[in-house]
Amino acid sequence: MQFDRELDVKGLNCPLPILRTKKALSEMTSGQVLHVLATDPGSLKDFQAFARQTGNELLSSAEVESVFEYYLKRK
Repeated sequence: MQFDRELDVKGLNCPLPILRTKKALSEMTSGQVLHVLATDPGSLKDFQAFARQTGNELLSSAEVESVFEYYLKRK
């Protein structure tokens, strides 16, 4: 999937991945896509809730070798 910016938050635990994602999205324009790499096992629920609460769209989420990948589209 194509993205405009990548954010690596591997090794960080809640709430840091969400806080850094929020900051990164605030610096992007509407419609741009952020690719996030995380290792926090709880991040899936966190990112789903974050997207629901903020109106940003969670385009996709996947886990590959204990690394969670998220694609979020800026509202």
